[in-house]
Amino acid sequence: MTVTIRPAAVEDTAAITELIAELNAFYGDAPQDSSAVQSQQVRLALFGESPAASVLLAISDGRPVALASYSILWPAVGFTTSLYLKELYVAEAYRRQGIGKALMTALRKEALQRGCSRVEWTADEDNPGAIRFYETIGTKSRTAKIFYRENLAHQTDQAG
Repeated sequence: MTVTIRPAAVEDTAAITELIAELNAFYGDAPQDSSAVQSQQVRLALFGESPAASVLLAISDGRPVALASYSILWPAVGFTTSLYLKELYVAEAYRRQGIGKALMTALRKEALQRGCSRVEWTADEDNPGAIRFYETIGTKSRTAKIFYRENLAHQTDQAG
């Protein structure tokens, strides 16, 4: 199997939407919107006027089978930047074939090309497969930070 890694383009919107839907199902999240709305959200987040993230896609047999979504954050070490991996997802039929490792290698190269001083990410404690994967690529977990999340999806503007 030959896999190529490349940056996502706007014409990949439907494939990215499908992979993100699979990712959400993996975590037990039920769809909140129609696939058309989800595609529009992907298009705006990745290819809109002010992109919120970037995506690298792994392509096999002409179709995307995995993705890595990331953002560049500032500051990192001193005044440098870091590449923050938000999601790494490989479709189930393509797991354990080196695609995740290839995406991580491509992310490291992307970070270096962008002048980042480090690559950072999180893994859910209840996802032992992800934790094992990150350990196999030689990365050690750091437990010095506590992760917080505030859900704003259903809040209204209370500013006045």
